[in-house]
Amino acid sequence: QSTTATRILLTLLSLFVFTQVFGLSSVAQVVLGKGTTGHYLSINMAFGIGVTLGVYAAGRVSGGHLNAAITITQCILGNISWTTLVAYITGQFLGSFMAAATVFALYYDAIYDYTNGTLTVSGPTATAMIFSTYPAPNVSLQGAFFTEFTATVMLILGVLVIHDEKNNAAIKGAQPMLSGMLVMGIGLGMGLNTGYAINPSRDLPPRIFTAVAGWGMAVFTGDHSWWWVPVAAPVLGCLFGVFIYKLCIDFHNHPGHGIEHEKEQAVMETS
Repeated sequence: QSTTATRILLTLLSLFVFTQVFGLSSVAQVVLGKGTTGHYLSINMAFGIGVTLGVYAAGRVSGGHLNAAITITQCILGNISWTTLVAYITGQFLGSFMAAATVFALYYDAIYDYTNGTLTVSGPTATAMIFSTYPAPNVSLQGAFFTEFTATVMLILGVLVIHDEKNNAAIKGAQPMLSGMLVMGIGLGMGLNTGYAINPSRDLPPRIFTAVAGWGMAVFTGDHSWWWVPVAAPVLGCLFGVFIYKLCIDFHNHPGHGIEHEKEQAVMETS
């Protein structure tokens, strides 16, 4: 029980203190500053920094489980138990919700000044997108779903490449930094259509917070009830990405191959 509680607490704190507050506050600064205090690049960098620090903080205890899609995939693959899954996702969701509340409190005055006291999901002074993702006006629901799905495939492939000990994994100390760079890279290349949620626990809890804090149920009904896409597409993308990785890389990384390669290396060195 205490181990589960510790996992919840650490995952919660890592998401709350590092990942989400960095990311969400950077969006707030760009939106509320009307482009004078940051641009799209600064949002990507802030989310990358947040992920890096979050994985450094939670890596030893939970393996840096900051993404519900990856956690669910690990459970389906049998790498973690159902009770651990519930513990992680509870921590992720609580931490993410608290992060949204913190950023709301941090920028409370600026939000009310920017909106003249009217909190909206769409329109010229919309502010709901500070906390959760919404699709671009020119993107269909199918196109948005495919974007989130593909971006999460890239995410899990990158995570596996960085962490796979059987392959050419990065050294332990560099893994969190590379994970942050991976998230930044996805934002730099695949953020236009949907704002790259790629993580149900990054998107849904702040959406629930905005519904409670004054934006109303429009956060769920807007954009053809878009809210379920950043929940479902990343989970499916993660599962598909693991399948691709196993098919294209993991199945070819047999221990025997490694031994043969080492023998070849030894022969070369002897020569």
